[in-house]
Amino acid sequence: MENFEQAKKILKDAELIYTAEQIQNTIDQLAQQINQNLKHLNQPVIVMPIMNGGLILSGQLITRLKFPIEIDYIHATRYRNKTTGSDLQWKVKPQNSLKDRVLLIIDDIFDEGHTLQSVIDYCKSENAAQIYSAVLVEKKHPRPKAKIKCDFVGMHVEDRYVFGFGMDYKGYHRNLNAIYAVNE
Repeated sequence: MENFEQAKKILKDAELIYTAEQIQNTIDQLAQQINQNLKHLNQPVIVMPIMNGGLILSGQLITRLKFPIEIDYIHATRYRNKTTGSDLQWKVKPQNSLKDRVLLIIDDIFDEGHTLQSVIDYCKSENAAQIYSAVLVEKKHPRPKAKIKCDFVGMHVEDRYVFGFGMDYKGYHRNLNAIYAVNE
C-alpha cells in the first residue's frame, strides 16, 4: 500500500507532458509509418508487445494496421514496479515459433534500450527473418544506450521519470490516457 499512496501523491503533483489527443495523433502517425513499411510483406507479421508497458500502445496500434498480423507477446522486465532498472527478468517468452518470421516488437518507452536489445537478441537467436520495433516514447539523455535503434518512434521526452499510457510509477498509472512527468 505504500506504493499506492506514493503513486496518488505523485500523480497529484505531476506535470502533464502529452495529452490524450496528442498521443492518439501520434499513434495514427506511427500506424501510417508502419503500414507504409510493412504492407508489402508476403507473410503475416507477428506483433509482440513487451508486457506490461507495451500492452496499451499495442492494443490501440494494431487496430490501425492494414496488413495481416498474428499476435503473441513477451513478458520481460527490468523494473519490477520500481523506478530504476536492474537485470532483465524473463517471465514469458513468445509462444509462436519465430523461425523465418517477420516480427513487430512494441514497447512503451526506449530509455537506454537494454530490454529491447535483449528481446531482439532473443528473437535473432530464434532465427526470426526480420525484426522491427516500435515505441511510443524515446527518452533523450546523454547516458549510453544499447546499440540498437527503434524503427518507429512516436514521441520524445526529456530525461525525466514519465508515466501513463503503459508506463508505470511503481506499478500504478499505466492506465492513464496521457503522459506525465514526476516533479522532483
